Formats: sequence, structure tokens, C-alpha cells
Amino acid sequence: MDSIFWIGLLEVVWINIILSGDNAVVIALACKDLPDRQRLIGMIMGAGVAILLRVVFTLMVATLLDLPFLRLAGGALLVWIAIKLVTDEAGDDDHIRSSDQLWYAVRTVAIADAVMSLDNVLAIAAVARDSRFMLVLGLIISIPLIVAGASLIMKLLERLPILVWAGAALLGWLAGDMMLNDPVVKRAIGIDAVHRFELPTEVIGALFVIGVAYLIRRARPAAAA
Repeated sequence: MDSIFWIGLLEVVWINIILSGDNAVVIALACKDLPDRQRLIGMIMGAGVAILLRVVFTLMVATLLDLPFLRLAGGALLVWIAIKLVTDEAGDDDHIRSSDQLWYAVRTVAIADAVMSLDNVLAIAAVARDSRFMLVLGLIISIPLIVAGASLIMKLLERLPILVWAGAALLGWLAGDMMLNDPVVKRAIGIDAVHRFELPTEVIGALFVIGVAYLIRRARPAAAA
């Protein structure tokens, strides 16, 4: 293999690491309440699902990005996931088996990554160019790096629970950006307006997630009483 291949492979790995910060956050949030012995399994499976979906989207689904309402639906789904990650408390459902919790965490990662990968795949595909082998190999190599990032974030979440809210706000921020960039919205308000409202929309998305999650958590004790 020539030097061009190795340079391209390093580019794919590096780009994926940069783009996987949000994936690591989701994996850490989804797995934080798992039993200790299942956390590593959950993180590895979550990262594996994230990479698999990234490959599938890059090879097959990138053309769907311009479909009307796709980003709007994806953004709404991402908001729902963010709120669920904050409001689902450990111990709320003691009857749920550990295996169910594990699959729930992996499913959460899968849904969130399916939404977020819509934007990420284009950059990775551009770096990989026409080499599918390079694309797949680079993404596979990235798995342990994503797991390491999720593990570090999870340790921070244990010491600083406020970061759980920060992670949910990040997902709300991404959801706002995704919904604003839907083709329907772009046609309705124009590209210039999209750029002008980008930051306010992202802030609103983050604040909406935090506000709704706070109201849900505050209502639970009153309902129990």
C-alpha cells in the first residue's frame, strides 16, 4: 500500500474522531446507569452501532439529506432522545432486568446516531473519496477511540452530574441546527436568514430540552405525592 492510502486512512480516522464527540456524549449518557460489569459492553456495542450506522449512511443514505422534512423529523427525534436521557432516572424501574437496560442503552445510541450521522457522513465520504475499503477500515479503527472518549465522559458524569444536563443541551443544540437546515425551512426563509438565525435556533434548541426536562423531573415528585 502506498503512502497516499495511509494518508487517506489517517484522514478518515481523524475526521471520524472529530465528528464523534457527540457520539461519545450519547454513549456515555445512555450507559451511565448500567451496572458496572455491563458498562464496557454497552460502550463497545454502542460504538459499534455508531460506526456501523456511519458506514451505512455514508455508502447509501447521503442522497437522502435533501429530502424535505427529513432534518425536521430527525431534529425532533433528537430533542426527544435528549429529554429522555435526562429524565430517565436509575432505579425508577427496578423491575427492569439488567439485560433490558443494556439493550435500551444500545437502542438509544442507535437512534441518536442514526439522526446525527446524516450530517457527519458527507465529510467522511469526501475524505474517503471512492475507496469503500478505506472508509470501512478507517471507521472500524475509530471504534476503540470512541469507546475511550465515552469512558472518559462517563467518569466525568459520575463526578459532575450537571454534565448530564450539559450533554442533553448539546443534543438540543444539534437538533436546532439540524431542523433549521431542512430544505423546507431553507426555501421558506432563504439561505441568508438560515445563517442569521443559526445561533439563536441552536440556543433555543438547547434551552427547550433543558426546560422541558426540568419541568418533567419537577412534576414527578408532585405526582408521586
